[in-house]
Amino acid sequence: MHTVKAIYPGTFDPLTNGHLDLIARGSKIVDHLVVAILRNSEKGTPLFTVPERVEMLTEATRSFGNVSVATFNGLLVDFARAQNARAVLRGIRAISDYEYELQMAMMNRKLDPELETLFMMPAEKYTYVSSRLVKGVFQLGGDVSSLVPQLVMERLKARIPAAQEAR
Repeated sequence: MHTVKAIYPGTFDPLTNGHLDLIARGSKIVDHLVVAILRNSEKGTPLFTVPERVEMLTEATRSFGNVSVATFNGLLVDFARAQNARAVLRGIRAISDYEYELQMAMMNRKLDPELETLFMMPAEKYTYVSSRLVKGVFQLGGDVSSLVPQLVMERLKARIPAAQEAR
């Protein structure tokens, strides 16, 4: 019998409850889930450093016996090969996510036909949650405490004191 290792890649800047929902559910269907932080993202200047994101993810996933946290640069398929992973886990919140994720999945399949992509939809209460929205709302003084783990909320407050003053 084969064991199935999957990679859940992303920037996780910041980690949201939507991410944790997918991690929890994904960890139930694979033998080992590697939450992989992309180090060289094209998503602009990160709010948290890679070591900070590793620390937050490690703490938030501590209770899962089959989840680990790693970082990677470059092509996801190369990282997946190095990890001996057989699948990539991706979340889809909306049709716009699907279009992008389908293109990525097809390119990954072209680069490595043995690597499968598993699409999961988040719990309904997280369908609108993204790291970008969480950052933006928080920076403008909005309450995001129900959208991120408590440890992330504490880091956000420490990182963006001006948003704290707006409350």
